[in-house]
Amino acid sequence: MTSSHPQRMAGHALVEALIAQGVDTAFGVPGESFLAVLDGFHEHREHIRFIACRHEGGASFMAEAQGKLTGRPGICFVTRGPGATNASIGVHTAFQDSTPMILFVGQVASDQRDREAFQEMDYRQMFGPGTLGMAKWVGEVHDPDRLPEYIARAFHTALQGRPGPVVLVLPEDMLTRASAAPVLPRVEPAQAWPAPGALRDVRAMLLAAQRPFVIAGGSGWDAVSCDALQRFAEGWNLPVGCAFRFQDLFDNRHPNYAGDVGIAINPKLAKRIADADLVVAIGPRLGEMTTGGYTLLQAPRPAQKLIHIHAGAEELGRVYAADLLLQASMACAAKAIETLAPPTAIAWNEWTAAARADYEANLVAPAVAPLDMAVVVKTVQRLAPADTVYTNGAGNYSGWLHRYCRYYGLQHHGRTQLAPTSGAMGYGVPAAVAAALLYPQRTAINIAGDGDFLMTGQELATATGYGAKNLISIVVDNGTYGTIRMHQEREFPGRVSGSDLFNPDFVQLARAHGWRAERVDRTEQFEPAFKAALDARQPTLLHLKLDADVSTSRSTLTAIREAAKQRLSG
Repeated sequence: MTSSHPQRMAGHALVEALIAQGVDTAFGVPGESFLAVLDGFHEHREHIRFIACRHEGGASFMAEAQGKLTGRPGICFVTRGPGATNASIGVHTAFQDSTPMILFVGQVASDQRDREAFQEMDYRQMFGPGTLGMAKWVGEVHDPDRLPEYIARAFHTALQGRPGPVVLVLPEDMLTRASAAPVLPRVEPAQAWPAPGALRDVRAMLLAAQRPFVIAGGSGWDAVSCDALQRFAEGWNLPVGCAFRFQDLFDNRHPNYAGDVGIAINPKLAKRIADADLVVAIGPRLGEMTTGGYTLLQAPRPAQKLIHIHAGAEELGRVYAADLLLQASMACAAKAIETLAPPTAIAWNEWTAAARADYEANLVAPAVAPLDMAVVVKTVQRLAPADTVYTNGAGNYSGWLHRYCRYYGLQHHGRTQLAPTSGAMGYGVPAAVAAALLYPQRTAINIAGDGDFLMTGQELATATGYGAKNLISIVVDNGTYGTIRMHQEREFPGRVSGSDLFNPDFVQLARAHGWRAERVDRTEQFEPAFKAALDARQPTLLHLKLDADVSTSRSTLTAIREAAKQRLSG
């Protein structure tokens, strides 16, 4: 590579650096603080496109979904001040979900800094590591000739160790200055392999176990490592559960799959994990949602023996005093443990078979009228293509998807589940739009609650404007913030406050955005409506009207309220 490059505006050099990293799509909302970058997108429009979204929150969610789908950092551009604050929800989601992502923020000109100029903010304070939950690193580029260096570092930081978001701040005047800096080669993250001695310890602990259980989760997985995880589970005949909203890491149809370990966990699965004498956690942080509020694994010292494998050294030992800690990238960890030779006789065959039987029994649901969400989800999966990408945000409605959707392992079709472990409402619509635009040959299906949908529903316009085709949004409308209402009935039964919703006509709203739309009130109406949506090959919204009393896949508001009254009266 030559040491210099013909001079061009730094904004153009930035776009060239992104192209060199393999980026062909960036999401964002345009701003005057990075006009030179927008001009760079125009200059290189044959190689990269900029998707202009309708809100920075939607744009950052799309970039986060891009990071999940591709395994490379999702790219988002926003302007200073309000643009950055709106985009912060996607940064927080990327941090908690361990998703590689880079947020580029336009900044006031250098000669106006520290005067509280128009929309000026200190992004190191806003996003920096001191927040303990936003970006892994925040950099600000003052020298245009160092842009390629900063971008390469951003990619390395986003991808290495525990993946996560990076914020790069771009002063407006820097972007219009000339730069002769060459772009740098494509970044490939450094990978960490587990030590041979630690692998011997893993094998010894497995051999000593009678009731082992594997929990797979976190990011950094690829097709090869997921395949290796499956072979490891097969060789040792281990039951495998997937951490909260990482259900596509292990084929749910496989006889070793035991279910999802997260919100509204199968009670039998929760008991099985509590009864296990060894838990092998490969990749998950073991956060609140996966551990049932730190009860399935008691913090800080679990009753079970614990092997914790994670890519981030800072995460190991952060909460749990595990019996064995291994720092390793997921791309390496699964391939390493696959090599562990199983014993000739396995002591837990019945334990694994019973775990699978519990999972299959959990797929059986009592009938609900007039609209049965279990039947809805099962119908969607029966009719949709195998490589469909399913997305959701936050809300009780997602429990039907978690319980009844049977995800394929990542090695079969890539990522098929896009959902925020951060519990961010509004994630599902932008994530589905991103999936439809990035992979137009695949079908993207979003299931959203009414409250969840209206957080980011304006991104329907983005889908229409950029020609999305195989995209369906199923809006479950029960006229309430269902999760909050459930907690209200549990803690303050019968005292409803602030959780009622007053909704628009979702069918008319979707049609105003150029979508097909249809309302469904009864179970038998859903299948023909969904088939028509699949056949239409254009964005379609299905408005499902659900009785508010149908609270979760396991209970009703009436039952929750009565149980709370009995508890409080006792």
